[in-house]
Formats: sequence, C-alpha cells, structure tokens
Amino acid sequence: MNAGFETVTRTYAPNAASTVELKPSYNIPVVLVIAAIPLILVQPIAGGAIALFGLFLMFQAVTLRLQFTATDLDIYRGEKLIRRFPYQEWQNWRIFWNGVPILFYFKEVKSIHFLPIIFDPNTLKTCLEERCPRT
Repeated sequence: MNAGFETVTRTYAPNAASTVELKPSYNIPVVLVIAAIPLILVQPIAGGAIALFGLFLMFQAVTLRLQFTATDLDIYRGEKLIRRFPYQEWQNWRIFWNGVPILFYFKEVKSIHFLPIIFDPNTLKTCLEERCPRT
C-alpha cells in the first residue's frame, strides 16, 4: 500500500425501491406538428392527420405520468391511476431507434404494448435496466 493513500472501493446499487416519475418529452409531438405544416400545403388530408396525431401525443405527454415503483410501472392521468403493469409479468422490453428513440415496446405474459416515447428516454431506459433487466 502506498504511504498516505488509502484504497476506497464503492459499489453503486441503484435504488430500485424508490419511485421514479418520468418527465414528459415533447420531441415527437413537436416534430410531427412542424412536419405537418408544409405537408398540409401539398397533401391537406395527410398533413392534417399528422398534425392531429402530433397534437394528440402532445396532449398525452401533458396529461399522462409514468411512474416506476419497486414492483410496477404505473400510468397516471393527473392523480388517477389508470393502469398498472407488474414487472413480474414482463417477458421482454425494447426501445426502438437508440439514436432517436421513438417507440417503447414491452411484452407481458398475456399482452404486448407499444408506446410512443413521450417521456424522458434516458430515464426510461435507466429505470427499465434497473427494474426489469433483459434476460
């Protein structure tokens, strides 16, 4: 051992027992609405549909909250719990397009879910890796 120096080792264990609420991300809705503007001039129906979809996702990003608890992924609208997904029922998950994450997929024992990423993708990935490691 070197004189005057002490070796200190630390291990980092994520606190999977704490509840983490994801912040909303407006990237996808804003891109869709902006892309729809010139498209409306060329294809009004398609541009209008894309703009409406972007506004719908914007509304969802504003009103929905995802919370990772120790045992579940909970979805809230305001203060009301609207859906609970227990991790023990999860078989797999994936975030599509790592560079520009746009879609979150997870498979439960009885169903498959696809969600647009209207929440902070980095925190989403961190919480998934901590609470539901892929097998």
